[in-house]
Amino acid sequence: MVKDKEQHPIKEKKLLVSLIWNFSTELKLISMALLVIFTLATLLPFIPSSFSLSASDFRFCISRFSSAAPVNTTTTTEVLPEKKTATELERVLDNGVIKRTFTGYGSASYNFVSMSAYRGGVNTFAVIGLSSKPLHVYGHPSYRCEWVPLDPTQDPVSTPGFKLLTDWGYGRIYTTVVVNCTFPSTAAVGGNLILHATTGDPDRNLTDSIPVLTEPPNSVDLTLYTSPKKKYDYLYCGSSLYGNLSPQRVREWITYHVRFFGERSHFVLHDAGGIHDEVFEVLRPWIELGRVTVHDIREQERFDGYYHNQFMVVNDCLHRYRFAAKWMFFFDVDEFIYVPEKETIKSVMESLEEYSQFTIEQMPMSSKICYSGDGPARTYRNWGFEKMAYRDVKKVPRRDRKYAVQPSNVFATGVHMSQNLQGKTYHKAESKIRYFHYHGSISQRREPCRHLFNDSRVVFENNPYVLDTTIRDVGLAVKTFEMRTIGNRLLRTRQ
Repeated sequence: MVKDKEQHPIKEKKLLVSLIWNFSTELKLISMALLVIFTLATLLPFIPSSFSLSASDFRFCISRFSSAAPVNTTTTTEVLPEKKTATELERVLDNGVIKRTFTGYGSASYNFVSMSAYRGGVNTFAVIGLSSKPLHVYGHPSYRCEWVPLDPTQDPVSTPGFKLLTDWGYGRIYTTVVVNCTFPSTAAVGGNLILHATTGDPDRNLTDSIPVLTEPPNSVDLTLYTSPKKKYDYLYCGSSLYGNLSPQRVREWITYHVRFFGERSHFVLHDAGGIHDEVFEVLRPWIELGRVTVHDIREQERFDGYYHNQFMVVNDCLHRYRFAAKWMFFFDVDEFIYVPEKETIKSVMESLEEYSQFTIEQMPMSSKICYSGDGPARTYRNWGFEKMAYRDVKKVPRRDRKYAVQPSNVFATGVHMSQNLQGKTYHKAESKIRYFHYHGSISQRREPCRHLFNDSRVVFENNPYVLDTTIRDVGLAVKTFEMRTIGNRLLRTRQ
C-alpha cells in the first residue's frame, strides 16, 4: 500500500512531462507571441509618432496564434424588390410559342440631372436639365411640380409639368429637357420648387422628388416680368466652348461684336474646357468692363449629351436672362454678324420688332485660303477676318442659319432656331442681316493662311470662291476701337 502511494507521484510527474513534451511546439509559439506583444507594449512610448500600431493590429497578431475552432462564414444576399418567379419569366402559350420576359435591375443613367430652375412670371417656372434619352424614347416619363411656400400659413400647390424636348433626335445617352411649371394661381415669393420626376416604367414606376429652386422671401420683384424696360438691348448666349481655342481668333471675335452691338449689350460665354488661361486673358479686359460673363460648365462633361450639352446650356442662358434683354442672339464664336453699311443693328432690329424670332443667313468663308493683296509680309500681320476673305459660292440646297429672339416670348430654344415660342418667325432677313462663317478657324493654334491668292475668283479643292471684303473692310475700325477701349493689353496675343 505504501509502495503504491510512493509510485503515484512519479506517474503524475511522468504524465505532466509527457503533456508538456507533446504540446511543446504550441507552448513555444504562444510564449513567443506573448513575449513579442509585451516587448512592443514596453517600447511603444519610445517609438516615433510617424509609426503607429492600432488595437486592430494587436488583435490581428493574437488571432494568428489562436487555435480556436474553425469560423463559420455566412453570405449575405441583398434583399431586392419582389421579382417574377422562374415560371413567370418563361411560359408556353396555347399556340406553342414560348413567352419570354425581361427584368431590369439598377439604373443605367440618371432619371433627371438638374442644371437650373428660374421663375418665369408670377405663377410660372422653368426647370432645365438632362434625362435619359432611352427613357424618353421607349418609356413614358412624366413630371409634376410642387411649390412649397416658406410661409407656414400657406399650403403647398401642385401642377403637372409640361416637358419640352429641345434636342429631339440629337441627344446621346442624355437628352435635354425643359419642364414648364405653370400654377393655376400666383406663387407667392419665397418658397421651394420641387420637381417630381416619374419614370413611367410599367414594371417599376419610380418617382424622384428633386428640390430644384429655393427662393428667399422678398427676393423677386414681380414687376420685372411685365416691365418694357430691359437692362440690355442685346444679349449673346454662347454655346459650349471646348477644345484648344485660338486666343487671337477669340480676341478678334469679341472685339468685333462688342463694337458691333454697342454699349447696351452683354456676352455670356460657357466654358466647357475651351476657355483655357490664354483665352481667359483675352476676355479679362471685357470682363472687367462688365461686357462679358463666363460660366464654368465643365462638370457637365460627366453626362454624355449632344456636343457638350449645348442644348441644355443655351436653354439655361435663355431662362436665366429671359427678362434682362430685349433681343437675344444665338450663334458661334467663328461667326461674325453683319448689317449693310447704310443700316445699323438698331435700325434693323426696330424693323423686325413685330416678330418673336428671325433667322440669319450664312455667308460661308474659307479658313484655308487668304487674300494677299496687301503683300505677304503685311498679310501675316493682319487679323484673321482681314485676310480670310474668300467666300464659298458653291450652290447647295440649304445652308445652316442662326437666329435671334425676343426672349420673353420663348419657352425653350435650340441651336439653329426655336420651335417653342409665341408669335411670328421671319426667315427672309438676308437683305437686312447676315453672318460670315469662318468654319474651323477658331480651333487653329497657328497661322491660318497656308495658301495665298490675289484674284477675285479662285477654285480651290474643286470649290469655287469669290473675293468678299465685307468684314475685311471694317478691320481698321475694329482695331482702333480695341485700342481706345482697353489699350494695348492684348497687343502680344498669340495664335
